[in-house]
Amino acid sequence: MNKYSSYVESPLPWLPHIPSHWELVRNKNIFTETKDTVGSDSENYVLLSLTLKGIIPRDVASGKGKFPKDFDAYKVVRQGDMAFCLFDIDETPRTVGLSAYDGMLTGAYTIFHIDNVNPRYAYYYYLALDNVKAMKPLYSGLRKTINVNTFLDTKFPMPPRGEQDQIVRFLDWKVSKANALINIKKKEIKSIESLKHSAVSDAVTHGLTVDIPMKYSGVRWLGDIPAHWTTIKLRQLLSPVSEKNHPELPLLSVVREQGVIVRDVDDKEANHNYIPDDLSGYKMVKKGQFAMNKMKAWQGSYGISDYTGIVSPAYFIFDVAFDNLEYFHYAIRSKVYVNFFAQASDGIRVGQWDLQMDKMKEIPFIVPPADEQIAIVEHIKKTLPKYDEAIEKLKAEVAVLEEYKAKLIADVVTGKVDVRNEAIPDYEFVDEETDSEDDGEGDEIEEQED
Repeated sequence: MNKYSSYVESPLPWLPHIPSHWELVRNKNIFTETKDTVGSDSENYVLLSLTLKGIIPRDVASGKGKFPKDFDAYKVVRQGDMAFCLFDIDETPRTVGLSAYDGMLTGAYTIFHIDNVNPRYAYYYYLALDNVKAMKPLYSGLRKTINVNTFLDTKFPMPPRGEQDQIVRFLDWKVSKANALINIKKKEIKSIESLKHSAVSDAVTHGLTVDIPMKYSGVRWLGDIPAHWTTIKLRQLLSPVSEKNHPELPLLSVVREQGVIVRDVDDKEANHNYIPDDLSGYKMVKKGQFAMNKMKAWQGSYGISDYTGIVSPAYFIFDVAFDNLEYFHYAIRSKVYVNFFAQASDGIRVGQWDLQMDKMKEIPFIVPPADEQIAIVEHIKKTLPKYDEAIEKLKAEVAVLEEYKAKLIADVVTGKVDVRNEAIPDYEFVDEETDSEDDGEGDEIEEQED
């Protein structure tokens, strides 16, 4: 791909030059704000969400994520409308989306109808700016807000319509090719993660020795366990504790994939949940204690803590009467026990299941002899790194493809490269697949009301 033959200066701070035959028009010539709300008719609208993968429908029945008590103030969105989050821009992973659906979005967002421009060209342009948070010169106030009138007065680089269409065709093709590769690698990651979880579950339920006598565990999905192993109830191992007033300690999180981790309070992209100024009500977790997000125990959000810190007051904290805490940690976090915790959780909707302490205490815990516990821990420690290394390698390859997409989009929509003569082959467009199993750890933006 070549550069354009000539360029002219641009007044936009993030775009010093544009091809000489492009125009600069104000956003108000292509965007018209719409403020229609759904009112009492929300049941007639599809709930949409602005995510890193664009505007997607949300399944209210699944219960995943947070929902308001009513949707009356949500705004009507039509297919082809663009949505912008014009506040907290640096802290919000994705602030622009082009809707392929009719539905409703949180009233905190600004919704525009689009005229006089190819909507996907406008979307690609603002996506490129959002990827690097380029519109900082337009921010005002502590919440880094762009006033709607300021946005509408801002100039927009406008190629001739035929060129816009070619840019969109070219980017759709290239993005689709990258998405296809990304989807393949994400499926490989899921497959390896499944093998990893199975390896741990098999070790803590069947041991490491083949052809030994087995006995029925008493649980249908668990099946047989070694005949010489015993089972005890969790109530014999776990004693609930609640100690507060330690705001000086580091803030911890309890997450599905890792258990208890130190929370990076400076990582705005990861911190979708509100952190209060006063942390005196948060619970202390000591190293070696068992911490659990009781609302997400059915997903596996729990574990033995390697740190002393504080967590949400809604979490369960336990002392653990078990000698080999490493074994307990690996075993209790295996997918076998996720099923137990799901059975012990109640709720109207899946995403809002609440673990019941009394039911949890009746969960059986399978106990091998002490020497086998040590051997199983060593086996897991030797086995998991090969899975983790493969997963990290694939994740790095996905990141490279994501960077490639972002750079290509930016180079094309800002006129750094000329794609007017690029031949576009026949192809079927492929979207990047969203991970619908992620709940609060994926791409969905935590929507805030102004």
